[in-house]
This record gives sequence, structure tokens and C-alpha cells, in this order.
Amino acid sequence: MNSPSPQRRLAAIAFTDFVGYSAIAQRDDPLALELLEEHREILRPLFARFGGQEIKTIGDAFMVEFSSALDAANCAVEIQRTLAKRNHDVATGRQIEVRIGIHIGDVMHRDRDVYGDGVNIASRIQPLAAPGGICISQDVERQIRNTFTPRLEKLGPTELKNIQLPLDLFRVVLPWEKPKRIVASTRRPQSRTVWMSILSLSILLLAIGVWFFRAHPHTAPASKSVAVLPFVNMSAEKENEYLSDGITEDLCTALTQVKGLHVPARTSSFAFKGKTEDIRKIGEQLNVATVLEGSVSKAGNKLRVSAQLSSVADGFHLWAATYDREMTDILEIRSDISRHVVEALKVQLGIEETERLAKKPTENTQAYENYLLGRFELNKFTDEGFGKSVQHFQQAIALDPKFALAYASLAEAYNMIGYWGYLPPKEAFPEAKRAAQNALMIDPDLAEAHGALAYTEFQYEWRFDEAETEFREAIRLNPNSVSARVRFAEYLSDFQRAREAHEQLERASVLDPLSVEVSFFFAGQLFFTRDFDRAIQELQKTISMDPNNAWVYHFLAALFYQKRMPAQAFAANEKGDGLEGVFSDAEMDEMRKAYETAGLSAYFRKENELRQKRLAEGKYQSPLNIALNYAIAGDDSEALDWLERAVEERTPWLPELKVDPNWDPVRSQPRFIAIMKKIGLEK
Repeated sequence: MNSPSPQRRLAAIAFTDFVGYSAIAQRDDPLALELLEEHREILRPLFARFGGQEIKTIGDAFMVEFSSALDAANCAVEIQRTLAKRNHDVATGRQIEVRIGIHIGDVMHRDRDVYGDGVNIASRIQPLAAPGGICISQDVERQIRNTFTPRLEKLGPTELKNIQLPLDLFRVVLPWEKPKRIVASTRRPQSRTVWMSILSLSILLLAIGVWFFRAHPHTAPASKSVAVLPFVNMSAEKENEYLSDGITEDLCTALTQVKGLHVPARTSSFAFKGKTEDIRKIGEQLNVATVLEGSVSKAGNKLRVSAQLSSVADGFHLWAATYDREMTDILEIRSDISRHVVEALKVQLGIEETERLAKKPTENTQAYENYLLGRFELNKFTDEGFGKSVQHFQQAIALDPKFALAYASLAEAYNMIGYWGYLPPKEAFPEAKRAAQNALMIDPDLAEAHGALAYTEFQYEWRFDEAETEFREAIRLNPNSVSARVRFAEYLSDFQRAREAHEQLERASVLDPLSVEVSFFFAGQLFFTRDFDRAIQELQKTISMDPNNAWVYHFLAALFYQKRMPAQAFAANEKGDGLEGVFSDAEMDEMRKAYETAGLSAYFRKENELRQKRLAEGKYQSPLNIALNYAIAGDDSEALDWLERAVEERTPWLPELKVDPNWDPVRSQPRFIAIMKKIGLEK
């Protein structure tokens, strides 16, 4: 059914924002939620009193439409008056301050939302208001200058992002503001003083800009940007989901290699799988101007793929197509969709990029299908999924021994199996290296293969210089590879190159804004620099994105331990153990009783007792995990015994020894120094 025609009209648009809400939430989440609700209870009746229509609520912000600029301005003043009176009567730390920006202009109504310059400009004016203040455009000032009581102070021409011409803005001088004290001077300021003032102001504005980008990263999407949303499986068989997911991931991978095109990574796009979010909201969260979505239906050898590219701003289709083909045509469909997306977005392609989009990863349809099945299982991120992914990649390679991408994915699977301790390192990492080298013999410019080889050299072989070379080559070949940047950041953090690591993570965060992994490694970097409070705040964000990630809770336990908060450390570690499913309910009870009887050290000793029991039964357990438990329990000798065993096995995560705070108590011991030298972390 077609959407109703958009309705255009002149309207005043006000944006409000709760100042400092994110910081409050990081310090005290229950308080933040309480204040957020109170803030809404105060503002909503005031909107209604002045005829404002609430268009949307975005977290701690409101977008409201008024029929007149005067109503919008009077409403803004009443909001600030009400909050100022309230803040005067409450305790420190419970204040509610908002910024308000207002513009009047042409707007368009469609699907219960509002678009147009009136909206875009108002959204960019709001951040320029001071906390507790109001900022308006000159168009609003013209409408209200003869009837508005408060004084207006001109701010002068201001350039707003993605707005073609500078705008004159005004600040509303609220009646209860304290007058600024002006000290007259008959002397001309020295030029040094003037320039220092200008420099200070520039630094302040830069800091505000950086803060605003981090707090509101989705306000100005690049025009040449696209999010590839998970294609919907329309097949009668649920098991064909691998095909819809695989096509989505493959399109995402292909488009990330186009220079000048911003494409959020798979993990951020798949955060919307199975959801019916409005594409405008998706565009805001992923910071994109367009969205590619579609469906896949397979019946026997018949295949139907539908795809459509839509503009986030108005929801209109820029391109759409339906392919009714044989399964053997799936690779042509993949290339055709990628090419049409690039053409619709008017991205200029070089010869290499044109060839890359047209190039098929394999000519064998069955091999490609096995590859898609392998990616589907790999992305489950489970022991069983990793095992099945290896089988599918091996089958793909058997069908096409020249399938470089299948070799690279096989290397990635073995790296993950070794890294997360599902197999002994000596069984996993050599296989990863062999697969990566095979991929590079077929395609020396395959970024994924360089990244996989780098990780093996870093985590298992301890060939650190060679690993850095390979990481840099992977990023050179595909600057949009989130995986390569995150793993290179991990490498840089382990060698105390915090600034470089942070730069890689920042870039990865832009490419993959909803990534749990990126957030996890941001916390890791803070942990290694002993900034435990901020690391905890970052992990709490990670948990909000993925509340069922066992490793996040284990990491949180380590942070609470460093903060000397044993009760919180126990609770977080127990939560992680429960999610991981390693221990039975009876074993969980044993560990809990150990903690209740003799504290956190007894808890970790009991956990080690259970892990060693599994080892005796032939079930692999990472000796580094056991060593860490003993280190936290204060059993230095046992910790070093197991650490030496970890070195013999070349257990992953050992490069972290140089920066991990858990090892600080034994860092000066001769045995620990010898271990560091053996790994190559100390000369």
C-alpha cells in the first residue's frame, strides 16, 4: 500500500536536550532514570499548554512542533523558568538542565514524522544553547521581536554543519539570569593577551565539537553512505536463513571496499535483525543517509531476491529490483545489487574497484553456498558454531581449491577457536596460519587473509614485528575493516601504545557504532592504563548492547577486584559463569558457598579446582585462566606455575602480561621476568 502524500507547511520546531544525562547515567543509572522521567513529566504539560505537538522523543531529547514561533519561544522560557525554580530547591547532583533550540521553516509531514530545513536547522541550533539556555534563529527573532518580553542577544553569523550559508543566531536573555560583571579598561589589551584569548576560545570550541560528535555521532550522515540491513528470509524453510544472512554480509563486505562510501559493519547492521524499526531511526543510529534492505526466498533451485535502496530523509526508494533466477545465478545477483547501489549513490569508482565489484569470489555456486553456511555458523560465536563453520569452509575449499575468501574465513575460524580456548593453541593456530597463507597464495591482496595471518603471528607465534606489518597491510587494503582495526588496537594496547590503539578503536567505532566488541576493547584499553572507573562505565555501555555476553561480566569482575569491591566482583563473575554455561548448578553452588565462607580468594581457588578436574577428564582448559585465578587469589607460586605452563602451550592473551594489572603483584619476581623475556615482551 502506498504511503499518503507528504504535507508541507510552515512551522516552528523546537529541540530540547537533557544536559549531562549520559554522565549521570554512567555514575548512577537508577538516579538517571528517575531524573529522566521527572524531566518528561515537567516538559510534556508545558508543550501542551503552548500548543506544542510532540513529534518524537529520542532518549533524553524532545522534538516539538508549534504553529507559531512566539508559542515556541514562550514555551521554551516557561520550561527554563520551571526548571530553574526546581533546581534551586533540590540537592546538588539532582539538577535537571536542558538546552533548547528553535527555528521556523518549511516542514514536511510523512508517516507521523516531520522533515525539512526547519527540522535540520533547529537540531543544529540546539547544541549551541548554554545549559539552561535558549538559542533561536534570525527567522524566529523576526517573528517575535515585537511581542516577546525577554531581551534577545545577537550571536552573529554561525556556520552549521551541512547548512549551506551561515545563519544569524540569537540568545534569549532570561530574566532571572545574573548580569555579567563588566570591568572597563582604558588600556588596549596586549596582542599576546588577545591571541591567547582567541586560542583558548578555539580550544574550547574544539572540545565542545569533539564532545558533541561523541555524544551525538549520528547527526550529520555523509550523503554517500549506506547501511545494509539483514535481508529477510522469506523461504518456507527456516534453515535457509543462512542464505539471507550470507547475502547481507557479503554485500556489506563488498561495499566496504568502495572508497568514498561509508558502510557500517555487519555487527551494527545485524543489531536490527528481526526488528521493524523506522529507517529514519536506523539512519540516526548508524549515521547513514541511505538503507539497503531486501528479502530472499529459495524453493528448490529457484531463487527470488528483492532489494531496495531507500533515502533515510524521506523514505523514498532510490533504486529497487526483484531477481527471479536459478540458484546458480546468486553470484551475479550479488554483483548486480552492489553495482546498482554504488550507481544510485553516484560514487565514482576507480578501475580496481570496478573490477573488484564485478569479480566473483568463486565460480562454483555450491562452494559459495557452503561459504555462506560457514559465515552463518561462525557468526553464532559458539563452540558448536565454530566447529560447524570449519566444516563448511573446508567443504567450500574442496569444491573450489582456488576460493581464497573461504581459506581466509577458515583462518578466522581457527583463530577464534584458539583465542577463546575451544581447542589447545597448538591445534588451532597452525591451522589458521596454513589457511591464511593458502589464501594469500591465491590472492595476495586479500585484506581478510593478511588480518588473519597477523593475528596468528601476534597471539601464537609472538612474531610481533611481522604481525604489525601484516595488520597495517590488511588496513591499507581495506581501510573499512573493523576486524583488522580492532585486533590491531589490541596489539597496540599490549605494547603500551595507547594513543595509537585509541585512534584505531575510534575509527572502528565510526565504522561499527553498535559493536559490542569495539566497546569491549575500549574498556580493555582503559583497564590497561589503570583507569578503572572509566573502564567500568564503558563496560556498562557494553552490557546495555549485549546483556548476555559472559566475557563482559568476567571482565567487569576483574575491574571490581582491582577496585577492592569483592562483593561486586563475585556477583559479576558468577553472572559470567552462569551465562557461559561451563559449570553445573551444583558446581555453581560449591563456588558460591566457598565465597560466602571464606571470601573471593576461596571462590577462585574452588573454580580452579573444578577447571583442573575437567583437564584431568581430557577437556581443554586455558592454563592462563587458571593462572589468573591464582593470581587474584594471592597464590603467587601457583599462579607462576600455571603461567609457565601457558607459555609452553603458547596460550593466547599472553602478550597482555606487559600491561595487565592483575600481574602487578608479581611483576618484579625473577620467574615473571623470565616469562616476559621468553615471550619477547622484555629484552
